Amino acid sequence: MAGEFSLHEGIDAAALAGEYARTGRVTIAPFVQPDQAQALYQLLRERTDWQQVINSGADKIFEFDRTAQAGLDAPQKEALDQAVYAGARHDFQFRYETLRVPDDDTVRAASDDLVFAFARFLSHGPARELLRFITGDAAIAFADAQATAYAPGDFLTRHDDDVAGKHRSAAYVMSLNPQWRIEWGGLFLMHDADGHGADAIVPGFNRLNLFAVPQMHSVSEVTRATPYRRYSVTGWLRRSEQR
Repeated sequence: MAGEFSLHEGIDAAALAGEYARTGRVTIAPFVQPDQAQALYQLLRERTDWQQVINSGADKIFEFDRTAQAGLDAPQKEALDQAVYAGARHDFQFRYETLRVPDDDTVRAASDDLVFAFARFLSHGPARELLRFITGDAAIAFADAQATAYAPGDFLTRHDDDVAGKHRSAAYVMSLNPQWRIEWGGLFLMHDADGHGADAIVPGFNRLNLFAVPQMHSVSEVTRATPYRRYSVTGWLRRSEQR
Protein backbone atom coordinates (compact mmCIF):
# COMPACT_ATOMS: atom_id res chain seq x y z
CA MET A 1 0.00 0.00 0.00
CA ALA A 2 1.10 3.56 -0.67
CA GLY A 3 2.68 5.23 2.32
CA GLU A 4 3.87 2.01 3.97
CA PHE A 5 7.51 1.32 4.83
CA SER A 6 9.31 -1.90 5.70
CA LEU A 7 12.82 -2.65 6.89
CA HIS A 8 15.35 -3.93 4.40
CA GLU A 9 15.90 -7.65 4.90
CA GLY A 10 19.70 -7.36 4.90
CA ILE A 11 20.03 -5.51 8.22
CA ASP A 12 22.39 -7.26 10.68
CA ALA A 13 20.94 -6.03 13.98
CA ALA A 14 23.44 -7.84 16.22
CA ALA A 15 26.47 -6.41 14.42
CA LEU A 16 24.98 -2.92 14.48
CA ALA A 17 24.19 -3.16 18.19
CA GLY A 18 27.78 -4.17 18.89
CA GLU A 19 29.15 -1.26 16.86
CA TYR A 20 26.79 1.21 18.54
CA ALA A 21 27.84 -0.03 21.98
CA ARG A 22 31.49 0.53 21.07
CA THR A 23 31.28 3.83 19.23
CA GLY A 24 27.91 5.45 19.96
CA ARG A 25 26.98 5.60 16.28
CA VAL A 26 26.14 3.38 13.29
CA THR A 27 24.92 3.60 9.72
CA ILE A 28 22.09 1.27 8.68
CA ALA A 29 22.26 0.86 4.91
CA PRO A 30 20.07 0.08 3.13
CA PHE A 31 17.41 0.88 5.70
CA VAL A 32 14.07 0.41 3.89
CA GLN A 33 13.06 -1.17 0.60
CA PRO A 34 14.65 0.69 -2.35
CA ASP A 35 11.35 1.65 -3.99
CA GLN A 36 10.12 3.11 -0.69
CA ALA A 37 13.25 5.25 -0.29
CA GLN A 38 12.90 6.37 -3.91
CA ALA A 39 9.27 7.40 -3.36
CA LEU A 40 10.23 9.43 -0.29
CA TYR A 41 13.10 11.12 -2.15
CA GLN A 42 10.89 11.93 -5.13
CA LEU A 43 8.28 13.47 -2.87
CA LEU A 44 10.85 15.76 -1.23
CA ARG A 45 12.08 16.90 -4.63
CA GLU A 46 8.55 17.74 -5.76
CA ARG A 47 7.30 19.50 -2.63
CA THR A 48 6.88 23.28 -2.81
CA ASP A 49 5.75 23.96 0.77
CA TRP A 50 9.24 24.07 2.26
CA GLN A 51 9.97 26.64 4.97
CA GLN A 52 13.45 28.13 5.16
CA VAL A 53 14.54 28.39 8.80
CA ILE A 54 17.32 30.64 10.09
CA ASN A 55 18.17 31.18 13.73
CA SER A 56 19.39 34.30 15.44
CA GLY A 57 21.12 33.34 18.67
CA ALA A 58 19.63 30.64 20.86
CA ASP A 59 16.05 31.90 21.05
CA LYS A 60 14.90 33.41 17.75
CA ILE A 61 14.00 31.52 14.57
CA PHE A 62 12.92 33.22 11.36
CA GLU A 63 10.91 31.35 8.73
CA PHE A 64 10.48 32.13 5.04
CA ASP A 65 8.26 30.20 2.65
CA ARG A 66 9.17 30.06 -1.03
CA THR A 67 7.09 33.18 -1.81
CA ALA A 68 8.82 35.18 0.91
CA GLN A 69 12.24 34.00 -0.26
CA ALA A 70 11.46 35.04 -3.83
CA GLY A 71 10.28 38.44 -2.61
CA LEU A 72 13.64 39.42 -1.14
CA ASP A 73 15.57 41.87 -3.30
CA ALA A 74 19.35 41.67 -3.80
CA PRO A 75 20.30 44.01 -0.91
CA GLN A 76 17.98 42.12 1.46
CA LYS A 77 19.48 38.77 0.45
CA GLU A 78 22.99 40.15 0.94
CA ALA A 79 22.10 41.52 4.37
CA LEU A 80 20.59 38.19 5.39
CA ASP A 81 23.69 36.33 4.18
CA GLN A 82 25.94 38.64 6.15
CA ALA A 83 23.87 38.13 9.31
CA VAL A 84 23.93 34.33 8.91
CA TYR A 85 27.69 34.17 8.40
CA ALA A 86 28.31 36.58 11.26
CA GLY A 87 26.35 34.29 13.55
CA ALA A 88 28.32 31.26 12.38
CA ARG A 89 31.68 32.79 13.28
CA HIS A 90 31.23 32.42 17.02
CA ASP A 91 27.81 30.95 17.87
CA PHE A 92 25.37 28.19 16.97
CA GLN A 93 23.94 29.00 13.55
CA PHE A 94 21.90 27.24 10.89
CA ARG A 95 20.14 27.80 7.60
CA TYR A 96 18.18 25.18 5.69
CA GLU A 97 14.62 24.33 4.60
CA THR A 98 12.25 22.13 6.56
CA LEU A 99 8.96 20.25 6.40
CA ARG A 100 7.88 19.58 9.98
CA VAL A 101 6.04 16.53 11.26
CA PRO A 102 3.83 16.88 14.37
CA ASP A 103 4.60 14.63 17.34
CA ASP A 104 0.94 13.66 17.81
CA ASP A 105 0.49 10.14 16.45
CA THR A 106 -3.22 10.68 15.82
CA VAL A 107 -2.45 13.62 13.53
CA ARG A 108 0.21 11.59 11.73
CA ALA A 109 -2.17 8.67 11.22
CA ALA A 110 -4.88 10.89 9.76
CA SER A 111 -2.54 12.33 7.12
CA ASP A 112 -1.61 10.89 3.73
CA ASP A 113 1.76 12.71 3.84
CA LEU A 114 4.57 10.25 3.17
CA VAL A 115 6.93 12.07 5.57
CA PHE A 116 4.33 11.63 8.32
CA ALA A 117 4.13 7.94 7.39
CA PHE A 118 7.90 7.55 7.71
CA ALA A 119 7.81 9.14 11.18
CA ARG A 120 5.09 6.66 12.20
CA PHE A 121 7.13 3.80 10.76
CA LEU A 122 10.06 4.70 13.02
CA SER A 123 7.74 5.05 16.02
CA HIS A 124 5.99 1.66 15.91
CA GLY A 125 6.48 -2.02 15.26
CA PRO A 126 9.61 -3.66 13.81
CA ALA A 127 11.45 -0.40 13.09
CA ARG A 128 11.11 0.88 16.65
CA GLU A 129 12.09 -2.54 18.02
CA LEU A 130 15.17 -2.56 15.79
CA LEU A 131 16.20 0.91 16.95
CA ARG A 132 15.62 -0.02 20.59
CA PHE A 133 17.77 -3.13 20.13
CA ILE A 134 20.62 -1.32 18.38
CA THR A 135 20.74 1.52 20.91
CA GLY A 136 20.11 -0.74 23.89
CA ASP A 137 17.39 1.66 25.05
CA ALA A 138 14.04 -0.11 25.58
CA ALA A 139 12.49 3.16 26.81
CA ILE A 140 12.42 4.73 23.32
CA ALA A 141 8.77 5.63 22.73
CA PHE A 142 8.68 7.46 19.42
CA ALA A 143 10.66 9.33 16.78
CA ASP A 144 10.06 12.98 16.12
CA ALA A 145 10.82 14.08 12.58
CA GLN A 146 11.32 16.77 10.00
CA ALA A 147 12.36 16.63 6.38
CA THR A 148 15.30 18.89 5.54
CA ALA A 149 16.73 20.30 2.34
CA TYR A 150 20.10 22.05 2.24
CA ALA A 151 20.68 24.30 -0.79
CA PRO A 152 24.02 25.92 -1.69
CA GLY A 153 25.05 28.16 1.20
CA ASP A 154 23.11 26.18 3.82
CA PHE A 155 24.83 24.67 6.87
CA LEU A 156 24.45 23.74 10.54
CA THR A 157 27.22 24.60 13.01
CA ARG A 158 28.38 22.43 15.88
CA HIS A 159 25.97 21.37 18.63
CA ASP A 160 25.23 18.25 20.69
CA ASP A 161 21.38 17.90 20.64
CA ASP A 162 21.21 17.72 24.45
CA VAL A 163 18.09 19.78 25.27
CA ALA A 164 16.51 19.63 28.72
CA GLY A 165 13.03 18.11 28.79
CA LYS A 166 13.20 16.50 25.33
CA HIS A 167 14.30 13.07 26.62
CA ARG A 168 16.41 12.35 23.54
CA SER A 169 18.11 8.97 23.45
CA ALA A 170 19.59 9.11 19.96
CA ALA A 171 19.52 11.23 16.82
CA TYR A 172 18.99 9.93 13.31
CA VAL A 173 19.48 11.20 9.77
CA MET A 174 17.78 9.31 6.94
CA SER A 175 19.91 10.35 3.98
CA LEU A 176 18.09 10.51 0.62
CA ASN A 177 20.62 11.55 -2.01
CA PRO A 178 21.09 9.18 -4.97
CA GLN A 179 24.06 11.20 -6.22
CA TRP A 180 26.55 13.16 -4.12
CA ARG A 181 30.24 14.02 -4.20
CA ILE A 182 32.40 14.85 -1.19
CA GLU A 183 33.50 18.17 -2.65
CA TRP A 184 29.89 19.37 -2.84
CA GLY A 185 29.89 19.81 0.95
CA GLY A 186 26.86 19.06 3.10
CA LEU A 187 28.99 16.54 5.00
CA PHE A 188 27.69 15.24 8.31
CA LEU A 189 30.62 15.77 10.70
CA MET A 190 31.03 13.94 14.00
CA HIS A 191 33.50 16.02 15.99
CA ASP A 192 36.38 14.65 18.04
CA ALA A 193 36.29 15.37 21.76
CA ASP A 194 39.10 17.95 21.45
CA GLY A 195 37.49 19.65 18.46
CA HIS A 196 40.58 19.19 16.28
CA GLY A 197 39.13 16.60 13.92
CA ALA A 198 35.92 15.00 12.72
CA ASP A 199 34.64 11.88 10.99
CA ALA A 200 32.83 12.90 7.80
CA ILE A 201 29.75 11.06 6.53
CA VAL A 202 28.97 11.81 2.89
CA PRO A 203 25.29 12.19 1.96
CA GLY A 204 24.03 8.90 0.55
CA PHE A 205 20.81 7.16 -0.35
CA ASN A 206 18.57 5.01 1.86
CA ARG A 207 21.08 5.26 4.72
CA LEU A 208 19.98 5.83 8.31
CA ASN A 209 22.78 7.38 10.35
CA LEU A 210 22.12 6.86 14.05
CA PHE A 211 24.09 8.27 16.98
CA ALA A 212 23.74 8.63 20.73
CA VAL A 213 22.89 11.99 22.32
CA PRO A 214 24.90 13.98 23.27
CA GLN A 215 27.70 14.05 20.68
CA MET A 216 29.12 17.15 19.03
CA HIS A 217 28.32 17.31 15.31
CA SER A 218 27.62 19.68 12.43
CA VAL A 219 26.74 19.85 8.74
CA SER A 220 29.29 21.55 6.51
CA GLU A 221 28.16 24.20 4.06
CA VAL A 222 26.73 22.97 0.76
CA THR A 223 28.81 24.51 -2.02
CA ARG A 224 27.65 26.30 -5.15
CA ALA A 225 29.13 23.44 -7.21
CA THR A 226 26.36 21.00 -6.31
CA PRO A 227 23.56 20.52 -8.86
CA TYR A 228 21.28 19.06 -6.16
CA ARG A 229 19.84 19.94 -2.80
CA ARG A 230 20.81 17.72 0.14
CA TYR A 231 17.70 15.86 1.29
CA SER A 232 17.07 13.93 4.50
CA VAL A 233 14.50 13.10 7.14
CA THR A 234 15.97 13.75 10.54
CA GLY A 235 14.99 13.82 14.20
CA TRP A 236 15.45 12.14 17.55
CA LEU A 237 14.42 8.90 19.19
CA ARG A 238 12.75 10.03 22.38
CA ARG A 239 11.99 8.27 25.65
CA SER A 240 8.55 8.37 27.19
CA GLU A 241 10.12 9.66 30.37
CA GLN A 242 13.55 10.74 31.45
CA ARG A 243 15.72 8.06 33.06
